[in-house]
Amino acid sequence: MQLVHSENVAARKGIVLCLLSMLVFATQDGITKVLVQDMAVAQFVMVRYWIFALFAVVYLHLRGTLRQAFRTEHLGLQLSRSILSVAEIAIFNLSLRYLGLAEAHALLACFPLLAIVLAGPLLGERVGRLRGMAVLVGFIGTLIIIRPGLGLFKPEALIALSAAVTFALYNIITRKVSRHDNFDTNMLYMALVGCIGGSLFGIPQWQPPNSDQWLMLSILSVSGIAGHLFLVKALEYAPASMLQPFNYSLLLFATLIGVVVFAELPDGWTILGAAIVIGSGLYAIAIGRAENKRC
Repeated sequence: MQLVHSENVAARKGIVLCLLSMLVFATQDGITKVLVQDMAVAQFVMVRYWIFALFAVVYLHLRGTLRQAFRTEHLGLQLSRSILSVAEIAIFNLSLRYLGLAEAHALLACFPLLAIVLAGPLLGERVGRLRGMAVLVGFIGTLIIIRPGLGLFKPEALIALSAAVTFALYNIITRKVSRHDNFDTNMLYMALVGCIGGSLFGIPQWQPPNSDQWLMLSILSVSGIAGHLFLVKALEYAPASMLQPFNYSLLLFATLIGVVVFAELPDGWTILGAAIVIGSGLYAIAIGRAENKRC
């Protein structure tokens, strides 16, 4: 009885930390939406990765695991996933220049469904009929959001959709390398490759930020580290399968920030499409859990 109570308390802590991390990420996107109007995307992505790389190196050095973290059995995959991470952040940040927070996040929310589709050919995973139906319904939800062929269609929506595809690929490769490389190695390569890649594109586009932009860049960089630490800590208290559904709270938080800060009220079609995408994703997660239990 005592053990069950302790597990329940730990699970609640994990859920709270997961929700807190999603709130931090949504707030970051709100700040990004302001910055991206007058600043090159590559510039503030570069600054974020500078801070992240500094944190990763210092953190691993203090833990005494810096040297070991450089060792990987899949150098090519580590480089690929790190490049995809930088690309996803840059592409999604660019989409915020043209789309509202709710609309951009509603399209990004389809990445778990895309990951299911791509996991078949890339990881050899069996999708299954029920999860395949969930993906199909989720795709319909995505079409409702972007509404191709109608007068309300925004070509810029394809930018956010491209970010979803990139993020799905990043997640698949991360799953593969995580079978052999630990969290320290994954973090170090993502930080260093992101720092180098961000600098290659960011330095040529550098424009001195004003005081307000420096403040927002500082908040963006520090909060990014805090959000990831909250998420890592959440996974210490609760398994990823339990926390997965709560990741969708990011869309809710982003929508609230969009309404309160930017006066962006999503239309009914966007809300309907987002609900279908999220519902399909949650159903696919539930089916995946049931299949894992049977195995």
